[in-house]
Amino acid sequence: MNTADAKRVLETALICSQQPLPVREMRVLFNDELGADTIKTLLQDLQHDWAQRGVELVAVASGWRFQSRPEMREYLDRLHPEKPPKYTRATLETLAIIAYRQPVTRGDMEDIRGVTINTLIIKQLEDRGWVEVIGHREAPGRPALFATTRQFLDDLGLESLDQLPELDNPAQQASVLEALHGGADDLQPGLPMDGGPESSVPAATDEDLLTGAEPAEGSPDDGATTSRDLT
Repeated sequence: MNTADAKRVLETALICSQQPLPVREMRVLFNDELGADTIKTLLQDLQHDWAQRGVELVAVASGWRFQSRPEMREYLDRLHPEKPPKYTRATLETLAIIAYRQPVTRGDMEDIRGVTINTLIIKQLEDRGWVEVIGHREAPGRPALFATTRQFLDDLGLESLDQLPELDNPAQQASVLEALHGGADDLQPGLPMDGGPESSVPAATDEDLLTGAEPAEGSPDDGATTSRDLT
């Protein structure tokens, strides 16, 4: 098989796939006759071929996929003008702590945020497929250690955690995650061509409003118990 035919096979498989394709699966397309390095070279050639189009080929944590370019988002959003509500600030701050400080326990998160984190916030992130328990700390009670998943990176259009901006302030970190998943156009990744999970942000639920919503002026943050409440 010549290079042009191999690129056509890869291009077709990537466009038709509903999930990112890792290189090891792409090798199956050629009965393992093409090595990983050769396939990566062909993928780079495809990236160049699509450089002037509204769709780009990118590498994310789970593999390679085609997605719309960020500058196309303005036009694609016109097909679905009503955007669902975004995650609450409390939820994003919790996610940011896990992403930047992982692995962390719930106690670690509460120490950083300075408030008690409702279990429903963590469950929401787990149900979304963004965080998971990867072990337990050798401490009294053996608290669960939380870390982000490949799905989290895929939905943000990232290949690894190293691509997250280096920030020290948890509030800034939360803002970055909000921008990556639905805020500033210059940071927001494109839509997967299959219209997958990155294409929309789930609406805030009543549980969010009770456990993680932005507080009204003068009200306690996300209904949490502070150190002052305990005294």
